[in-house]
Amino acid sequence: MVLRLTRRRLLLAGAGAAALAGGAGWTARELTRRRPGPAPVLPDAPAGDERLVQRASAARGRTVDFWTAVPAGHGDGRGLPVCLVLHGASSTPRDFARFGLARFLTDAVRRGAPPFALAGATGGRLSWRRSGSDDPQRMVREELPAWCAERGFDTSRVAAWGWSMGGFGSLLLAETFPGWLRAVAAFSPAVRPGDDVFAGARRLRGTPVGLWCGRQDGLLPEVRALARALPEPPARAEYADGRHDFVY
Repeated sequence: MVLRLTRRRLLLAGAGAAALAGGAGWTARELTRRRPGPAPVLPDAPAGDERLVQRASAARGRTVDFWTAVPAGHGDGRGLPVCLVLHGASSTPRDFARFGLARFLTDAVRRGAPPFALAGATGGRLSWRRSGSDDPQRMVREELPAWCAERGFDTSRVAAWGWSMGGFGSLLLAETFPGWLRAVAAFSPAVRPGDDVFAGARRLRGTPVGLWCGRQDGLLPEVRALARALPEPPARAEYADGRHDFVY
């Protein structure tokens, strides 16, 4: 269902410009080398019901932006399954409209993907892990589905997708709560052998995993290593030409 969305056309909008800040061990020098390239080309498809509101997050101890998108032609999305979006270090849900995520969603559905909703909230730059009283992972696991349920989305069918830092976070989420996600897709995930994602890879057994990374991305060896470390072969693993930038 969700993995059909995560085709290379959506990859154009999704990949964040910075690698993981913090947990995976990337240094500030490595991060600054990963700069956005030219702007991606957006599809000739309209956004459907796209909303950006603010919600109080007890898990994060602050107000966060809550973004949702429904493919055009599917009303307010009531009854649709949900793909949770975990952003990278250099973006927040306020950037998702500029990235054209809602338009890519409509385009994917028009090309044959079963309709679903996208939903994401501000996770900060904590690699989607707890730091003190700030717990963005708990926000994604507990609060984000509750907010989606209020919108009428079907939160019994949930997948996750993230890029760069969010790719790390989406994989870690699937490992922390085995069996909860129907699938997980990670674009250019900021992973490294020995980090928490590699350490928990065995817990991904039974969860379809999709991995994408550019051949000119410095993260490619690590992503390939993760594909080999999975307890089952990835549902999809694609390595096309591209760097760690917005175009890829």
